[in-house]
Amino acid sequence: MGENFLGTADESGLHVEPSPDHAAGLTAVGVAMRRAVSQMGPVRTARTLLRLNQTDGFDCMSCAWPDPDPEHRHRAEFCENGAKAVAEEATRARVTPAFFAEYTIQDLLARTEHWLGQQGRLTHPMVRWPGADRYEPVSWERAFAVVAEHLDALTTPDEAVFYTSGRASNEAAFVYQLFVRAFGTNNLPDCSNMCHESSGVALIDTIGIGKGSVSLEDLHRAELIVIAGQNPGTNHPRMLSALETAKARGARIISVNPLREAGLVNFRNPQKPRGMLGRGTDLTDLHLQIRLNGDQALFQALGSLLVQWDAIDHDFVATHTAGFEAWRDHVARVDWDAVVAATGLSVEQITAAARMIAESDATVYCWAMGLTQHRNAVATIKEVVNLALARGDIGKPGAGLCPVRGHSNVQGDRTMGIWERPQARFLDALADTYDFQPPRHHGYDTVESIHAMLAGKAKVFVALGGNFLHAAPDTELTAEALRRTALTVQVSTKLNRSHLVTGRTALILPTLGRTERDEQESGPQHVTVEDSMSVVHASRGRLDPASEHLLSEVAIVTRLAEATAGSRSAVDWAALRADYRRVRAGIERVVPGFQDYEQRVARPGGFVLPHPPRDSRTFTTPSGKAEFTVSPLDAVVVPPGHLLLQTLRSHDQFNTTIYGLSDRYRGIEGGRNVVMVNRADVERLGLRAGDLVDVVAHWAGDDVERRVRGFRVVEYDTPVGTAAAYYPETNPLVPLGSVAERSNTPTSKSVAVRLEPHLGGPVVG
Repeated sequence: MGENFLGTADESGLHVEPSPDHAAGLTAVGVAMRRAVSQMGPVRTARTLLRLNQTDGFDCMSCAWPDPDPEHRHRAEFCENGAKAVAEEATRARVTPAFFAEYTIQDLLARTEHWLGQQGRLTHPMVRWPGADRYEPVSWERAFAVVAEHLDALTTPDEAVFYTSGRASNEAAFVYQLFVRAFGTNNLPDCSNMCHESSGVALIDTIGIGKGSVSLEDLHRAELIVIAGQNPGTNHPRMLSALETAKARGARIISVNPLREAGLVNFRNPQKPRGMLGRGTDLTDLHLQIRLNGDQALFQALGSLLVQWDAIDHDFVATHTAGFEAWRDHVARVDWDAVVAATGLSVEQITAAARMIAESDATVYCWAMGLTQHRNAVATIKEVVNLALARGDIGKPGAGLCPVRGHSNVQGDRTMGIWERPQARFLDALADTYDFQPPRHHGYDTVESIHAMLAGKAKVFVALGGNFLHAAPDTELTAEALRRTALTVQVSTKLNRSHLVTGRTALILPTLGRTERDEQESGPQHVTVEDSMSVVHASRGRLDPASEHLLSEVAIVTRLAEATAGSRSAVDWAALRADYRRVRAGIERVVPGFQDYEQRVARPGGFVLPHPPRDSRTFTTPSGKAEFTVSPLDAVVVPPGHLLLQTLRSHDQFNTTIYGLSDRYRGIEGGRNVVMVNRADVERLGLRAGDLVDVVAHWAGDDVERRVRGFRVVEYDTPVGTAAAYYPETNPLVPLGSVAERSNTPTSKSVAVRLEPHLGGPVVG
């Protein structure tokens, strides 16, 4: 790696402690409250956290896990990481124009992402003019004019890219895509391109809709829950409560993960005496410590055993599916030697899991990034669907498919039309409702957008939230791509690295947070979001805005539209901004399932969107049936002397936001520049625990050396031949060209690396 895009890390406090065998309990409560009080103060903490995930409050911004029915919600309906997320947004610290006058861009680039985030909320629109070494204040009117000047100067609208983070509300996302399409492009990449795009492709192909098919009650009623490539204790902590309920009703749980995560071993629920004072609830009945990229082989082997035992729901298969015979014949010929080599599991372990599936009349299959970020991710998820179809586990209580999403409204944003490949019927409805012809050709996804910026084909980059530089793969190339643009625009609540690596002109447009009151011309507004299980509900901020100069996301987008695309359509942007009910009225006309939107979302808990496979075992595929699929077995081959690396979160972060330096459940404290390696590999490579190494990526697709420096070796219980390290620090190792087939998702969970002794140079993180 060349230039330092990560800041210089002080890792002097890094140390490793024994990892616990449980999650949550008193420790989690104490950590959450200390963090919240330190940033918000005691009164603000109480006012804010007690409204989190309540029907009259605001939706948590830290994950998309569904809320319980209103009558079953706790007074404190949040987890440790939810409290941290709220504290980050509702902090009393401020980043004012005086801050930007004090620090140059180069000064800030030397700081870590954690330090940047701790400086507080952005308060004023800021601009960096070409050649300037720092930002300066700019009026909103001038900021919108700058954007309009650059957009109007483009040869074609396709020279602009409009990125979306999954934080944006339904209303903001809908007006954003409306603005972008009125401007004339479908270049609408989003964070889903880097996470669950593989799930969407696989599910649309097989069941006709790119969303999970379960409700929270299904999880509670399941006889068996398979959790693959997911760490709920860190990434979706409130899911642990649902698993605890399922276990109390007799469910069994299989976890499939390279790391034995504490949150799936035992859960000590801080809402219950048993969790606070007792030993909690044991969760996993069978843990399959799979090698990275071995999931497709595992699911094919499980299918083979179900076929061998005739553990098939033949009535469901005959009535509702197509392609069974081809799949049956394919898995019957599974090469068990190849399966054992790819998975690192024994035939006995795989057989035990298959027995549990065969004995269950209602199984829920959950997964996350551990399945979606591989070259064969789409094929792997289709194998999960094959198992569910073979057992008839779609469209019945206690069973189904459950891709667990991270960003709080990433699923809602896609429902609202944030997609570079929109369906024709969506565009038809948009045209009928708003009296303009949206573009019909496909736009750029995230990886394609980076390539387009590198090639000079995209000259303006606008981001509605997020931290694109640190979320995207191949950090050095992504940075170069952004720097080749004429203008970058970031709609943000807090400072991050994407404000520092920019186009020739750069704008920071500060926006309201989820916790804050949104007042428009017609009065107080609320927004809506959609969770992982297709439930749409309202969110109402209550706090005073961090600055009088902030605008809501809807206000920013509609004013951009007035400045740029207003003359190109008959859309009344000011009316949409003045009253979000008008936005929802448009959604009702354009997006299926939103009839009586205003009335239904006013109900406590909101409403559930239709899902034909779940609701009626109806499948909108070309055949009209759910599709079994056949995929050749594919596994990553690692060169000699290399390890297969996965990038992952610590317990003290949310996506690219670093809350602190404590990965408590893995026993890693005080730093983030670590690489977790099996003890046998440490010895085989001639290393010792605590050594400093450079991590160097190898990819057959190019001859580029990708390197991150000064990572400490930690002996960890990960399968032999594999390793793990935190992102975004290791995103520079993920090649831009290494993507999942068909979904184009970066392969962040299967990066071939070698470890070299660190010979000096800056330690970054």
